[in-house]
Parts: sequence; structure tokens; C-alpha cells
Amino acid sequence: MDEQLARVLRAAVRPAPVRVAISEAQGLLCAEEVVAEQALPGFDQAAVDGYAVRSVDVQSAVDESTVLPVVGEITAGSRQPRRLQPGQAVRVETGAPLPTLADAVVPLEYTDEHPAKVTVHQPVPSAAFVRRTGEDVQPGDVAVRRGSPIGSAQVGLLAAVGRDKVLVHPRPRVSVISVGDELVDVDRTPGQGQVYDVNSYALAAAARDAGAEVTRVGIVSSDPRRLREVVEGRLLLSEIVVIAGGAGGAAGREIRAALADLGELDMTRVAMHPGSVQGFGLLGPDAIPTFVLPSNPVSALVVFEVLVRPLVRSALGKRNPHRRTVSAGLLAPITSTKGRRGFLRGQLLRDPDNDTYLVQPLGTSGSHLLASLADANCLVLVDEDITEIAAGENVQVRFLSQRA
Repeated sequence: MDEQLARVLRAAVRPAPVRVAISEAQGLLCAEEVVAEQALPGFDQAAVDGYAVRSVDVQSAVDESTVLPVVGEITAGSRQPRRLQPGQAVRVETGAPLPTLADAVVPLEYTDEHPAKVTVHQPVPSAAFVRRTGEDVQPGDVAVRRGSPIGSAQVGLLAAVGRDKVLVHPRPRVSVISVGDELVDVDRTPGQGQVYDVNSYALAAAARDAGAEVTRVGIVSSDPRRLREVVEGRLLLSEIVVIAGGAGGAAGREIRAALADLGELDMTRVAMHPGSVQGFGLLGPDAIPTFVLPSNPVSALVVFEVLVRPLVRSALGKRNPHRRTVSAGLLAPITSTKGRRGFLRGQLLRDPDNDTYLVQPLGTSGSHLLASLADANCLVLVDEDITEIAAGENVQVRFLSQRA
């Protein structure tokens, strides 16, 4: 298992950085050092509604009220410069530029709010209720660092320093293909021996959850010429290609033969369950990581979670491509296959009495039980040399998308 994962991660193809509008950058990693060219705030401004004053003019309000003439008003967005004389006050709104000589703002609640002669009941020190020039960011400061995830705060900061675009690591493009003559799309009624195409929908959703830009190609005929044509086209437009169906037996050999002149696909068994039978290789002139996953939806999703998702996260530039893992107490016994690392479905719970985790195994280890995977919010990890774990023992569990 570890060998296969290391092999996959070595094949990560990170798309070249692109410059996008900041409104499109959320969820991506910054690919540049964004240096502020101007101060933030760009001018001294009122932090509250009140009166701009010289702080020395209201110090006597410690013992008795101070009365100051109000010589004007400055609203937020005002561009008219104003100079404050000693012993005067100017009414200001939150965000309004301070008049020259003012070094503090007296909040409305410290006054009688008189429009002409304001009575100040409480003194304020210098710089009180004022947002100073450059208090947040100085010119030359790094506002957003290279490698930082861009969330809502980073988008806001980029806007605040006047950046409308930013260089980012784009989402890797993932193409998802389902192969199988027994498959029909969900808008049709299956005939005798036919089943719905579950994999292309489920795996496309998993890739999207991982952060990829996804193309769900859907069902492709197992005809070698048609399959090769579709895969070759997707290799030119993808950083990762996922083929679901036909990982083992004669179907696996046929897929390998159909794609042989695009590169080497290693159709093998990996010491894991479910999903031990799978394929991986680097295809096309750009050596695009290409997976062949089992036709069983649960096995396909588990292999995607364990191997493909970390590759997507690595391509995104994430330092740690793996989900969080915690220790939890088993609420029921579990069994696992000897010689294979188990990834068993579970429901992770929080014990309110001692603030620890508990995990309830779901269903059995049967790879066909899709409903139990839908109920799961974690995978219980079982080492290769363990076949049974009793209730009450601690196990390692990996969060799934509900708690990513």
C-alpha cells in the first residue's frame, strides 16, 4: 500500500500557475508573494461615529465635562480636506478621514451629541478610536504569501491592497470515464443484465470534493479503438485520468492492450481492501497519471480516496495531501483480511463524557455495500497483519468529506 501511494504521489503533475480574478481564487493556493504597494488603511480614519478632537482638549473631562464648538462634519468617503483648530471638534462618521491636527475620536456615547456645541463627559487618549495609516499593512509588506490557501479573508485583503488579480495554482483537471457494456446512464431504464453507471457520477463528485476541475466523460464503449480514442483525447486536456471498470481479469487485459501504445499501465494487486485489483500508469506524451479502478462503486471510491485524492491535493500544491486521522474507540468488533490494509466504513462519534472519539463500524467488509459508505463519515484503518479487533480497542480512523 505504501509503495503504491509513494509511486502515485511521485507522478503528481502540478499545472502551471495562472493569473485569475480574485473572485475566482477562493480555495486555491497563492503562487506569488503579494506585496502591498500602499498603506492599509491609506489615511487616518475614524473607527467609530463621534467627534474628531485633539486629545489634549478633552483631558479636563476627567473631573468635569468639556464643551467644544462643532465646526463641521466629515462623512465616510469625503475628499474635502479640513483642518481642526485647537479647542474645536468635528463630527465624523466611521471610516471618515480625520481632519488635520485631530489625533483622537470621542465616541458619541461619551457626549451629549449636540450638533453645535458638544459636551464631552469622558476623556480619550491620543490615537483612541482611530485607525492609523498603515496600521494593518505597510507599503512593502507581504499581504498574502506564496503557498497560502486563499480563503475569504485573503480575498478581502487582496481587494484591500488594490489587487484585482492574483497568481494561483489552478485546480488540476480530472477526467472520469466509465467502461462497461453493461452500463446505462441514469436517465435510461436498465434492461436485462444492465446496471446504472454509478462510478462516473460518484468519482466525479469525489474529484470535485478533492478540489479538482472535473470532466465527467461518462460511459465509453469497451471497443478498443473507441476507448483508445477517448482516453488519448482526455490525456491532452487533463492532469489526471480515471477509468472505472475492468480493472481485473480479461477486462483489465483488454483495457491494457487497448492503451498499450499510449504508455505502460500496470494492472496489479495492491495489498488493500476493498479495491485491491487496480491499475496505474503514466500515459501520453506528458506522462499523465492514469488510474484504472474497480467496477464496484465502493471499491472504486475507496481506491480514489486512498490513492487518487492525495494526488489531486498534491497537484493543488497542498503540503499535506492527506485527510486528518484520529484515534477512536471501537463500539463493535471488526474483522479484516490478512495481508491487506483495511479501509472499513465507520461512523465517527464524539464521546461527550470525556471528549474522545468513538467509531461505529458500518455493515460488513463487503465491497458491494454502497449504502453503508453513504452513511460513513470515516474509514477505519486496519494494518495488514491484523485480522480482528475487539470492541473497546482503539483504532485509527480517517475523516471523510463530512469532516474534511
